[in-house]
Amino acid sequence: MKSIQLYTLLVTAAILAGCASSGQRAPVVEHSESAKKKAVAVETAHKKVSREKDWRPQVHIVQKGDTLYSIAFNYGFDYHELAELNGIQDPGVIQIGQQIRLFPGSATSSIRPAAAVDSRPIESPVREQPRLAKYVYSEAAVAQIEKIQEQTKPEVAAAAKMESKPKPEPKPEAKPEAKPEAKHDGKTDSRTDDGEDEALEWSMPAKGKLIGEFSESANRKGIDIAGKLGQPVTASAPGKVVYSGSGLRGYGKLVIIKHNKTYLSAYAHNDQVLVKEGQNVTRGQKIAEMGNTDAEQVKLHFEVRRFGKPVDPAKYLPLGKS
Repeated sequence: MKSIQLYTLLVTAAILAGCASSGQRAPVVEHSESAKKKAVAVETAHKKVSREKDWRPQVHIVQKGDTLYSIAFNYGFDYHELAELNGIQDPGVIQIGQQIRLFPGSATSSIRPAAAVDSRPIESPVREQPRLAKYVYSEAAVAQIEKIQEQTKPEVAAAAKMESKPKPEPKPEAKPEAKPEAKHDGKTDSRTDDGEDEALEWSMPAKGKLIGEFSESANRKGIDIAGKLGQPVTASAPGKVVYSGSGLRGYGKLVIIKHNKTYLSAYAHNDQVLVKEGQNVTRGQKIAEMGNTDAEQVKLHFEVRRFGKPVDPAKYLPLGKS
């Protein structure tokens, strides 16, 4: 009887063990895995762009056709800052050949070289020796010679006294303290702990059909978006309006927004401009109305510039949602 019970227990245990081993657990699905990978890829690409070298020189030489507005735009600056840095009272007046400093501490031709120092040794004055005179021997001649010697004794004694004095050793010249040179690191206003630029969140500046793409080889510095007259034009990212006007040839009524020390964005051919220089704007804020000033049709010409150099807006904008 006991053997039957024991056998029954063993069979039951074996069956339970088999059921446990054949059971399957539901797989854990990371629904956000693709989103995380995409975010990492975007962040990596952004850091790669941020590490690119700042190509700008310390000084720009004014060429024919340059204006302070165009110089500032091409190097990614606020023209007000360049005017103040260079002591320019009227931003509309600069001269060909003039040196425009782009960064504080930049050298200019106005600094004159120090005068050349004459390295020839200073000659010491030659002292005259007592004169000798020859006289025919006589008592009168001897008296005359003694008189001349008596007159020269004080001069010789004084000269000997001056020679015997120790000359003071020249004191070493005090070297001026070396001042640290002003360096430009090309960093943006907002920085992360590891020194990289914080990514800006960009949005489309206008709704409409994309009719012109960026092309470095064809010198197309931005994209063109077709639209209707008076259609809203909005800031693609937050920043400060550093230019509002029509002083740059080929852009019509133009708005330039400086987002940080690295990026600018430009909005051209507007019909009406609704913001002023120095005004802070937020992403998506209406800044202008679309138009065709200095253009063959109603459109928005939009540029993104990094350190003043045009870059492809497609790298920053969700063009598929236009």
